[in-house]
Amino acid sequence: MSTNPTVVLVHGAFADGSSWAPVVERLRARGIDSLAVSNPLRGLTYDGDYVASVVNQIDGPVLLVGHSYGGPVITHAGSKAENVKGLVYVASFGIDKGESALGSVAEFPEVELGTSLVPRQFPTAEGTDTEFTIRQDAFASVFAADLPAEFTATAAVSQRPVAQGALGEPLGVEPAWKTLPSWFAVATADNAIHPDSQRAAAKRLGATTVEVDGGSHAIAVSRPDEVVALIVAAVSAVA
Repeated sequence: MSTNPTVVLVHGAFADGSSWAPVVERLRARGIDSLAVSNPLRGLTYDGDYVASVVNQIDGPVLLVGHSYGGPVITHAGSKAENVKGLVYVASFGIDKGESALGSVAEFPEVELGTSLVPRQFPTAEGTDTEFTIRQDAFASVFAADLPAEFTATAAVSQRPVAQGALGEPLGVEPAWKTLPSWFAVATADNAIHPDSQRAAAKRLGATTVEVDGGSHAIAVSRPDEVVALIVAAVSAVA
């Protein structure tokens, strides 16, 4: 019987579970079970608690993998689910308690994402709130510059909006990376999260780090072999 953990994949803003398809296929080929969770993208606590609830209903150990804003989400969720054995961050934010995703990158050079967001309103129980997508004509450059135009054209019109509060909400729990081993894939040509921010986050987390040279923010799609290699190394370490 395999002692490998189930790999739970958490997408970030502007994406959905299908963004992990190339990773899922490669993990399956290696006999590693995975689950791509639908991240609500409504608020860090809400999203983290939701992912933790999914993980808590999985039998056996789990390796959490988070892309982009999914990184803060697994940082929260990993503190709420005792069967989580490790964390893998992919072109991600790396935050500490009391820090938000946006706050964690404030001291680094501005990236193209910052000038490409489109605000829209959505209804809440209290009234309305703001959510963001990436301007369609900027999506390819910001998110997936190393992918074909036919892919980015479709991805640009099928974005999952992220609530403003999700990116601005501080982490309210002790981060899971303080007690769990972590790994980090840095995308060196990322126009959504500055590569130097990713490097600093990986250092803060004490993560085993690889750099995906020339990789865009969407490295799980454009460079799945490198991402899977890091996940497999993490699986082997915690199995």
